[in-house]
Amino acid sequence: MPEENKEVSDDITISTERRRAAALKYSMETDMAPRVVAKGERLVAERILALAKTHGIPVKEDPDLVALLMELELNATIPPELYRAVAEIFAWLYRIQRVQPRSEKQGE
Repeated sequence: MPEENKEVSDDITISTERRRAAALKYSMETDMAPRVVAKGERLVAERILALAKTHGIPVKEDPDLVALLMELELNATIPPELYRAVAEIFAWLYRIQRVQPRSEKQGE
């Protein structure tokens, strides 16, 4: 498949001490910016983290970013003031994916 036709989609879950979690999704093909696709506290956060693990989605702990993401509506794109913080998270994601692709993580 030619590179320009390949959809690029990235998922990441961001948590804070397993009491709060937010999940982001970004597709270069369809999204203007990453979207908050899940968020929650306590049991909901644990469920988000469990699903991330089941599907090989990386989890990054960042209490400050989670607090900001919790204020957004579900499916909302992140606002411009969060671009830098989220870009740093996605840069981390890209680095770890180069080392260990998601398909290898799902076998864990």
